[in-house]
Amino acid sequence: MKTKISNIIFSFLLLVFFNAFDFQHNQPEGWYQQFMPDLSGRRITDMTFLDSLTGYAVTYNLSPNDTGYILKTTDGGDNWFYSFSTSRGFTSIQFVNSRIGYACGGNGGWAYLCKTIDSGLNWNIVNTPAILQWEDMHVLNEDTLWLVEDESLTGGVFRTTNGGISWQRQYSAGLHNPERIYMYDANLGFISTTSNTKLRRTTDGGATWTEIQGVNGFTDLQFIDENTGWKAKGSMMMSTDGGLSWIAQQIPAGGNIIVSSLEKFTKVNKDTLWGIGGYTLTGIGARGILYRTTNSGENWYYQVPDSTINIFKYFHVNFVNGFIGWAYHLNAKGVHTVTGGDTIFLSIEQISSEIPSDFNLYQNYPNPFNPTTKIRFDISNSEEVKLVVHDILGRVISVLVNERLSPGIYEYTFEAGSDLSSGVYFYTLQTGKASVTKRMVFNK
Repeated sequence: MKTKISNIIFSFLLLVFFNAFDFQHNQPEGWYQQFMPDLSGRRITDMTFLDSLTGYAVTYNLSPNDTGYILKTTDGGDNWFYSFSTSRGFTSIQFVNSRIGYACGGNGGWAYLCKTIDSGLNWNIVNTPAILQWEDMHVLNEDTLWLVEDESLTGGVFRTTNGGISWQRQYSAGLHNPERIYMYDANLGFISTTSNTKLRRTTDGGATWTEIQGVNGFTDLQFIDENTGWKAKGSMMMSTDGGLSWIAQQIPAGGNIIVSSLEKFTKVNKDTLWGIGGYTLTGIGARGILYRTTNSGENWYYQVPDSTINIFKYFHVNFVNGFIGWAYHLNAKGVHTVTGGDTIFLSIEQISSEIPSDFNLYQNYPNPFNPTTKIRFDISNSEEVKLVVHDILGRVISVLVNERLSPGIYEYTFEAGSDLSSGVYFYTLQTGKASVTKRMVFNK
């Protein structure tokens, strides 16, 4: 009898708490929005952050002789200012250390490479071959860097080992000249040909390039050591043998995801990577999503920054550690986190379009869980649905769903973030007419 009374009291207190708690005004603060100055239609083509405060971005110009910009922030992206401008657009920017960096690009028949040795205070032109435009570059150190141009007659792969005093054309393949390059070190590297249709590999610093059969090129490629790396081009692939072979990884798809595509990524360590490129459908339209893995890509999950941020798609992503990162659109607006994003990452699947007879929330399974669990629920009408995870004190951990869903049976796969402590948590499914809460246990 005493146990029954205790349960009734607990249920009553929980009901009072949820009626008083306003989820709409307690969205998770894992991400917040940032803005660059008005670029008058110019797009951000590349960006890089050196630490939690210092970052750079470059723009491509709208037409020949239009102005291209290098922008800089010293407060983590909250404010940006112009570091340099020229009558050529930029395609890439990379830094060797906090002081020395390069930016390349061009158009209007003149390729362009500039260098700073004082953290962007001044930029000076560096000699390069007479090329129309540098599509991409890789900077190994102050003296050694590679540039690529996909133009069929004069393009190819070019390398300098003396800071631009002289250049060697290492590779040329006419219509198959590269538009992307990545070098892990002075010997191992990769190029991707025009339209990213072919992948070539070098183990001698670019003297020779060998095509990797059976795989396409890349929009992004990074290695964590001489054997382990990933490449993105819509899909995600991983290599454990130095790029000789590649294995496809699965990224979230289905449900409300309109486009499941991973195009750019950033690595935090050998286990944790963030990616961008896809977008999902919400009640306010299409919105960009961020992918994350904490096990080298064996499992990928995704999240959508809170409902006040309406960015259609992300094109650039940078993380300087496990907590501090950025994702930006081409049009000079983006999101920033200093907490590692939202704690819970989700994978959405509508497992049935059968119309249930009632609104229902099931117990998560497994429970207890570590690190993933599934939550299933039924929606009997097309309506606005909110799924929220919070701790025992009522603090919101993550708003997982805040959008209109069609009738059906849904299942969400959650991964507990590395900063989530072991303990009891609650998840609440809420519509305009009903709300139900269940308890789950995370054992780290």
